[in-house]
Amino acid sequence: MIKLVYCITKKAGLPDEEFFRYWRDIHGLIGAQIPQLRRLVQSHRLIVPGDKHVPDYDGMAELWFDDVEALLAARQSPEWKASTEDEANFIDHSKVAYLIR
Repeated sequence: MIKLVYCITKKAGLPDEEFFRYWRDIHGLIGAQIPQLRRLVQSHRLIVPGDKHVPDYDGMAELWFDDVEALLAARQSPEWKASTEDEANFIDHSKVAYLIR
């Protein structure tokens, strides 16, 4: 099992409530259609009162696949393309980090 992990930042000017709602209720449904995807996990950022550290990202997405071949096949799908295109609606692509684990 491998995970593709994205740390994402919302678009400037997008209120937290709208960002998290869109990510969960709209983009999440699009991403869930990606073929060979075993699991999709969204971790939404929380602000802890009194914390002196500001989070670097607004959330993290984990996409789980059986193996690298499954990930590569998924990246070629129309569903992956649709998900990637939809990211422009709520993500600041200049502030994204990702890794494969």
